[in-house]
Amino acid sequence: MSSEELTIIVDADACPVKKEIVLTAKAFRVPVAMVASYDHRLQPEEGVRIVQVDRSQQSADLFIANLVKAHDILVTQDFGLAAIGLAKGAVVLSNRGQIYNNENIGFLLERRHEHAKQRRNGHYGKGPKPFTEEDRVNFLHTLTKTLEHLQENSSL
Repeated sequence: MSSEELTIIVDADACPVKKEIVLTAKAFRVPVAMVASYDHRLQPEEGVRIVQVDRSQQSADLFIANLVKAHDILVTQDFGLAAIGLAKGAVVLSNRGQIYNNENIGFLLERRHEHAKQRRNGHYGKGPKPFTEEDRVNFLHTLTKTLEHLQENSSL
C-alpha cells in the first residue's frame, strides 16, 4: 500500500489533537483531510487538505462518511461515524487514543442511546471528562503505533 492509498481523515470540528495529527502525518508522509464546518477556522498546511462544510448538524459526518475508505485512519469522537468508518474498513481512533473496533462499537452505540434516553427524560450527566495532557500523549502514542503497524505490514 502506498501513502496515496492511506489518508488520515479528521472529524475536525471539536478535535483537540489536530496539531499532533499533522506533525505525525508529516513524519510518516501520510496526507491528512481535516473536515469541519465553516464555524471552525482551520489553518492550511502542506500535506493537509482542508474541507469546510455548511453548519448543519450532520454535514461534516456525511462528508466524512462518503470520503473514508478501507485502510484510511479516521479520527472522531462520534460513535455513529466511527461505526461507518469501521464498516468501510478504516482504522478508527478517538481523540483520546481509544481504538474503536467491531468488538466495542456496539456497546458504545448502545451506551450513547441510553444516555440520550436519559437526557430526554430530564436526567443529565456530567458530560465528558475534561481533555487532559495524558489524553493527548495517549492519542499520539496510539496514532504513531497505528502508523508504524500499517507501515510494517505494507509499503507505506
